[in-house]
This record gives sequence, C-alpha cells and structure tokens, in this order.
Amino acid sequence: MRTPRATSWFRPVAATFVTAVFFLPLYLVLVNVFKRGQDITAHPVSPPVPPTLASIHQVLSRPDRLFWYGLINSVEVTAISITILTVVSAMLGHYLARSHSRWAKATLAVLLCGLMIPPPVILEPVTEVLRSLGLMTTIPGLVLVDVGYYVPFGVFVFTGFVKSIPIELEEAAALDGSGRFRTFWKVVFPLLRPASASVLIFLGVWIWNDFLNPLIILGPANGTTVTVGIYRAIGEHQSDFGAVFALMFLATVPILLFYLAFQKHFVKGLTGGATKG
Repeated sequence: MRTPRATSWFRPVAATFVTAVFFLPLYLVLVNVFKRGQDITAHPVSPPVPPTLASIHQVLSRPDRLFWYGLINSVEVTAISITILTVVSAMLGHYLARSHSRWAKATLAVLLCGLMIPPPVILEPVTEVLRSLGLMTTIPGLVLVDVGYYVPFGVFVFTGFVKSIPIELEEAAALDGSGRFRTFWKVVFPLLRPASASVLIFLGVWIWNDFLNPLIILGPANGTTVTVGIYRAIGEHQSDFGAVFALMFLATVPILLFYLAFQKHFVKGLTGGATKG
C-alpha cells in the first residue's frame, strides 16, 4: 500500500514538468525578441547578451505599418464583439435560467451543441451568407461571425451563474413595480460581474488570437489583424526572425494586459454556477 509520503514527490515533479513544457515557447519568444536576427539562428535558446530593442523598433517603424493596422483592426473587432457577446449572452442566459418551458430547454440544448462545431466546418456556408448580405471583406461581417459563433459559450457561463443568484431579489424588485427589463439591468446584471469577466477574458483571447476567420473574411487586400499580420510578415524566403518574434511579442502584450485587468473575477465567474443546477 502506498503511503502519502512515498508519493509526495510525484505531484511537484509532474507540476514542474508540465510548467516547463508550457513555459518553453514563451521563453523562446522572450529571449529572441531582444536579439538580433543572426544571433537567433546561431543561438536560439541562449539569453540575449547584450539585449537590444532593434527588432521591436524595426516592426514599429515598418513603412507599410503592418503592426499598427493589425492592432487597430484587432482592437476594433475584439472590443465590439465581446461587448455585444456579453450583453446578448447575459440577457439570453438570464432568460433561459429563469424559464422552465420546454422551448427554453430545447434552445439551451441547441446552443450547447453549437459549442461542438469547429469553425472551419461552417466557414464555407458562413462566407456565402456574408457575401449575400454584402458583408464579406468587412469588419462588421467579421464581428457578426464572431458573435454568432461564440454566443453559446457566453450563454453557458451566464446560465450557470444566474442560477446561483437568489430569485428572491428579482421578486422583491417586481413587488416594487420594476419591470423585467429594468430588473435585469438594475438588479441582476451588476451581480453578474464575475461571469462577465470570465466571458470577456475567454472570448477576448479567442477572438484576438483568431487567425482563420480574419484571413478568409477580411481577405488578403482589405484588412489585417495582429495574427494575420504575423503570417504576412513571414515570406517564402523570410530570414528576419527577429521581426517575427517581435511581432509575436507585441501581439501578445495587449491581450495580456486585458487579462490582468479582469483576472480578479476570472475564477469566481467560472465556478459561480457550479453548486447550483
């Protein structure tokens, strides 16, 4: 029989190994951002001695302003998408959590099934719909696709969290003469702050890091995002790895700051509906 002391070494060793596996790509990016191109190919793992900001300056001062255009488009698409997603998902999640009708249960089941469909599977029909609406190669078209695809996840998080909120609060507001719409915005939605933070972080990271949808929907000549910008910076005969690593680093900084701003409520939002079903 195994004793706790005999196996106590396994968990820290396993945790250290898993951490090292996940940290290695981050380490390679961080050390190579501050090297010159020739040093990256010669010593990709060694620390930057001496460090230099030449690659970052090169990316920020490109004549075609690839990073800046990508940054503006990524911020615009991500900000608009997650704002719409948070509002729509919160309202729909609240309705489905408080409703006991068969229609509400069927709607929730259909939305959860939508989480299982990979985006590339529906990309072709989605582009046909956008083309028929005149939204292909436009920012609103990309936002519409993001909202339509990620609503099920937002509804899933908000539905579970709403069930943990006492319904007596809404009943008390109704007795005071508050309508359902006003009750939701004045009473329920302020209590959904942890769930909203979780939805904002998850969907913000997913939409920011999305590559295939911006590449196909915006098209090669009508716009770019930071992820597509990294792809376009790598040519067939590309040898400037310093610029590539600098683009990767600069593309990560905004979404990392966004996560740090909302991480206080992140875990609470995911586990808020775990104890009530």
